Amino acid sequence: MRRYDVIVVGGGNAALCAALSARELGVSVALLERAPEDERGGNSSFTGGSMRFAYASAEVIHELVPDLSRDEMANTDFGTYTEERFFDDLYRITQCRTDPDLAEVLIKNSQDAIRWMRRRGVRFVPLYGRHAPNVNGRFKFSNGSTLGAAGAGLGLVNALYDIAGRAGVDVYYKAAARTLLYDDEGVHGVRVRINGKTTEMESSGVVLACGGFQANAEWRARYLGAGWELAKVRGTRFNTGDGIRMALEIGAQPYGNWSSAHAVGWDLNAPPYGDRHVGDGFGKHSYNYGIIVNADGRRFLDEGADFRNFTYAKYGKVILAQPGQFAWQVFDSKVLSLLRDTYRIRQVTKARADTLEELAGRLEGVDTRRFLETVSEFNAAVRTDVPFNPSIKDGRGTVGLEIPKSNWAQTIADGPFEAYAVTCGITFTFGGLRVNPGAEVLDMDESPVPGLFAAGELVGGIFYFNYPGGTGLTNGTVFGRIAGQGAARFAARCARS
Repeated sequence: MRRYDVIVVGGGNAALCAALSARELGVSVALLERAPEDERGGNSSFTGGSMRFAYASAEVIHELVPDLSRDEMANTDFGTYTEERFFDDLYRITQCRTDPDLAEVLIKNSQDAIRWMRRRGVRFVPLYGRHAPNVNGRFKFSNGSTLGAAGAGLGLVNALYDIAGRAGVDVYYKAAARTLLYDDEGVHGVRVRINGKTTEMESSGVVLACGGFQANAEWRARYLGAGWELAKVRGTRFNTGDGIRMALEIGAQPYGNWSSAHAVGWDLNAPPYGDRHVGDGFGKHSYNYGIIVNADGRRFLDEGADFRNFTYAKYGKVILAQPGQFAWQVFDSKVLSLLRDTYRIRQVTKARADTLEELAGRLEGVDTRRFLETVSEFNAAVRTDVPFNPSIKDGRGTVGLEIPKSNWAQTIADGPFEAYAVTCGITFTFGGLRVNPGAEVLDMDESPVPGLFAAGELVGGIFYFNYPGGTGLTNGTVFGRIAGQGAARFAARCARS
């Protein structure tokens, strides 16, 4: 039987941060990654790498990205993103349901988490193409998603594995944790199946950081509701809720928004699970510059309700509820230059035409007559007297429509036109385990389960209904560090006793 001071179950950003922070305190650490090596990294490998954090000035950005040139600094308005604004955004987006204690830990530690990653060797870059429109020759960041890991999610994961290897973390691939070793004194390790052989690994502390249950179709239908088994999974096929299940089996407390999830508009013909070579390229998130219609040819949501970062994670659910579980995003030529790079990948379901009538005939599955009526009604309602400005919520909306468009409304009138077919892509589930601010897993009496810690997607209570873009990786880093440190200190206490 192998023994470590700390065992981390999982292989993505949260797990790696937990393993590294535990090793910093000098304990022995094993990381159990269920996937084979060529699929390692959990959902983190499939993200765009964005990390939301609080900062007070452009000088902070320059400290984190020291190779920014003088011209880049001069041509970019990095603005500020205060802790107060981060709090306001998280509370507003979650309809004031986020756990205030966990939210405070997340936000107040967000910048330090990025600085820690930078010190360990992770590189960051400004997210120009995703979150900063070019307005009159100057890029403007305005909603908190300013930096991302170089090389996106896969670059982040590869960097962290390299760092973990140099730090002395023992990584086991094809290592599927089955049950926790547990008695009245607490958790003492994990029963795990490694390369097809079941064994037991003992430890003083265990960190669960192996994702939500988004890749488990049966659990999706059970907890999210009918039809969710039809959603595509944006990321790894290995996040099936095993960490949550193992903890619940020993009396851990379920917590958070079990009937909701981060879900986005995803290319209609994307594969059932994520493609590491495409990453988050199947996501189609420039809808705020156009309109979205369903099979009936009708609009069904406010495309300009808020910045993309504050709406994209809830609109996948809305698309899933449409006839046939699909929709088309439609754009006028005036905004084509503003579409994100993900609209230009080779693997895309796209229609293009010089006239609206021609485009209508190419929107597969859509009522063409009603679509043309919808466009005509929309065009007549656009407030053309208000200037269009993609860097702010410009108030250029519609008047008199049953479903308004609040900002960035442009008439769909000047060809060529482009349209993109989307369905629902689920990223991660919001329900999970209850932890305290020290990342200790709590039981039904709200007492810590001795030796058990958790971080990342399987922690409930932070996100409800919706999600501020870029918060997931930050959440995993903040609580991963806390969980790893907590498990290492618990192991040290056990060694002394």
